[in-house]
Amino acid sequence: MDGSFEVKTGKHARIAAAAVVFVIVCALAAWFGQEAKVGSEAPWYSIVPPLLAIVLAFLTRNVMASLGIAIVIGGLLSAMPHDPLSAGAWGRGIAAAVSYPVQTLADPTNLLVLSFIPPIFTMVEVIIASGGFNGIVLWLVKRVRSRKSAQTATAAMGVVCFIDDYANAIIVGSMMQPITDRYRISRARLAFLVDATSAPVSGLAVVSTWIAYEVGLFADVSTQLGLGKTGYAMFFDALSFRFYCLLMLLFVFAQILIGRDFGPMRKAEADAQDDGQRLRLRGSSREAVASSGSDDDSTQDPTETSIATPTSAARRKPDRALNALIPLAGLVTFHLTGLWLDGGGPARLQAGGSLLSWDYWREVISAAEHSHFMLMSAAVFGTILGVLCGTLTGSLRVSALPGCLYRGVKRALLPSIILVLAWSLKHSCQSLNAGTFLTALLADHLPPHWFGPLLFVVASVTSFATGTSWGTMAILIPTAIPVAFALDGNMYGPTTMISLGAVLDGAIFGDHCSPISDTTIISSVASSCDLMQHVRTQLPYSLLVAFVALGLAYIPSGLGLAPQWSFALAAVTILGVLLWSRRRGRGTLLRQ
Repeated sequence: MDGSFEVKTGKHARIAAAAVVFVIVCALAAWFGQEAKVGSEAPWYSIVPPLLAIVLAFLTRNVMASLGIAIVIGGLLSAMPHDPLSAGAWGRGIAAAVSYPVQTLADPTNLLVLSFIPPIFTMVEVIIASGGFNGIVLWLVKRVRSRKSAQTATAAMGVVCFIDDYANAIIVGSMMQPITDRYRISRARLAFLVDATSAPVSGLAVVSTWIAYEVGLFADVSTQLGLGKTGYAMFFDALSFRFYCLLMLLFVFAQILIGRDFGPMRKAEADAQDDGQRLRLRGSSREAVASSGSDDDSTQDPTETSIATPTSAARRKPDRALNALIPLAGLVTFHLTGLWLDGGGPARLQAGGSLLSWDYWREVISAAEHSHFMLMSAAVFGTILGVLCGTLTGSLRVSALPGCLYRGVKRALLPSIILVLAWSLKHSCQSLNAGTFLTALLADHLPPHWFGPLLFVVASVTSFATGTSWGTMAILIPTAIPVAFALDGNMYGPTTMISLGAVLDGAIFGDHCSPISDTTIISSVASSCDLMQHVRTQLPYSLLVAFVALGLAYIPSGLGLAPQWSFALAAVTILGVLLWSRRRGRGTLLRQ
């Protein structure tokens, strides 16, 4: 009874807090809008749809419903305020709300982006069914000889499975668990390694299930602002400012190399080592019993049994790493070759360009006019290669293909629907001129160099509260990037590029920490780790990387420091913290 009362009280408090925040932000918008003398063509209530989407997502944790309601409210606000008691105004508002998804689905570019998502998810399912990822794991097993190499192999697997964050977490967590158990690595540590290399890697990958989503949102903003740039070109521009993801990957491998944990993770690792010591002592006594003539086989170390499981499975089924490597290589090669040809790569080479130049590839990709078609074609090509590799090696039955297709399409439904709703919300905000209002409101009150760091914080909080990185991107990119563009003097400048990276990375950081995040939950389940233990042990690491990224990368870059120097400053700081932690740990041991 008391527990139920506490839950209800907490829910009511959350609703009250969200309502207060909503009212205060609306009141401030109305007040400052009047002070800024923004015309009636950009009313203060133009911010209501995106703000309502954030608040409802925080309360309901249902992004699709939140976006849908915000779209309907946006349609009503486009017609009702001038004549709220007129039935005709209500009808026009509903008609406007319906027209936003219709406009979205009538855009050929949007349809091309959506067409990429089902084949890429289907390819992932085909590779899993043919044992491709399992083959990579079995190859790694033969090369693991210590705790450090076991952790390195786990992190490396997280990088290899770049194509999808869900597949990454499930495959790496379940496959590497027997190996990490053998070397007494805690389940919390395994869950962290899995989680830290799932969304950060997939979000950075040039080809992944994330890329169509990110590129689609960027391309829509480019069209809205008349930038004349492809979504892929904007993605490449933002890569230099993806500080959180890059620093998290650096942190993972540096910590493995330095070999020092801190915070709750340190205790989890110590407990795992103590359990291992007790098992070894128990094993020694059993060996003594065995040497005296016992034939009891039940004394076998349980970790030896778990290690034997994937090996025995490999004898029953030909799990081949090439079933994963060939389709993934074909996918990336096809896509990059298509962009190279479409963007005039050969002609630029003849004009003195170099394949080893970053500027050369940026120019080529920016010039590609059919990048979405190339992305979709590459996904289909990769899927065909996956089917051919699986069937030719005998590890994939033809009868399993319908199931792979069904699971791939089913997994593609959620991101596709969210994308359509995000684009529709953008149309709603455009009809109300929300970008014009925010630009006029912030242009004279917020220095441009603070907008990117502020956006990182807003995206982090939104993603943590809602548990979804994709939903956060869908809400913030269409509304915040036009403001960044205006702060840049209506030019595609550094504030805009920093803001692109800040939204993506803030969304991933908040999602990385949130206990209601799907990737957080999947990582803990796949690693057989308690969810709250995973959150508790991972949180200090994520917060450390995020604070360093904000204070020593985003803020300096906003002030004009080149992104490579900002990253170097943050990287040196993280390495310094890890080395200090190791030294402090050794000092504690000496005192003991």
